[in-house]
Amino acid sequence: MTGVTTSELLAVVAARELRDDTTVFAGVGVPLLAAALAKQRHAPRLTLVIEGGIIGPEIAPGRLPISTNEMRAGRRATMLPGITDAFLFAQRGFVDTGFMGGAQIDRYGNVNTSVIGADYWAPKVRLPGTGGANDIASLCREVIIVTPHERRRFVERVDFVTSPGWLRGDGSRHQAGLRFGGVSRVVTTLGILGFDPESRRMRIEAVHPGVSVATIREHTGFELPEAPRVETTEPPSAEELERLRALDPERRFLG
Repeated sequence: MTGVTTSELLAVVAARELRDDTTVFAGVGVPLLAAALAKQRHAPRLTLVIEGGIIGPEIAPGRLPISTNEMRAGRRATMLPGITDAFLFAQRGFVDTGFMGGAQIDRYGNVNTSVIGADYWAPKVRLPGTGGANDIASLCREVIIVTPHERRRFVERVDFVTSPGWLRGDGSRHQAGLRFGGVSRVVTTLGILGFDPESRRMRIEAVHPGVSVATIREHTGFELPEAPRVETTEPPSAEELERLRALDPERRFLG
């Protein structure tokens, strides 16, 4: 898609996944951009939750926060509780959707943001860790992962399960005590991936314009089946891009 950056594509497609009259736990950057765009366009009653303990803020165009704890993130917020209370709301079932990224993701939607390498104590790369990501993956009613689509990210098995998806599939998430939630979608720079409702294995559900199923498979480190019907996503419209770019005119997150 000419003239559209990968970050813009991710933000627009992810925004379309959000629904009105729901609550989304969104981190700063592309997830917050997507949530703010959805609230502007088609979900005016979408409630944003930010990890620093901010409920229901209004994100001002051109004033996008760069941290979950700065005052711009709390503009006209409904509530400013403590950070632990924000996660308590999720634990009590009040947060519908969690937005996440990650360094690695496997066929069952498990996410690694801790270490790259087989030895946790002597890894090749030590990553930032969980922050609130484990809580989001465990406690939100559904999780949407937003990530670039690269073979090094989509691996057969993550080196460390920071945030649980469907674990080993076939009911293993429920058996582990996580009685609700799970990853519903993976929005990438190549398409949209979902999960088989029985096995919980990742599958191709949509491709972006100009992208083939073969290209998605080429950039994935494990076997990736197709859903019964593979759709083609609508490219970002001029209006979506205009609103999105107004939110981040300095392009700190849009690239």
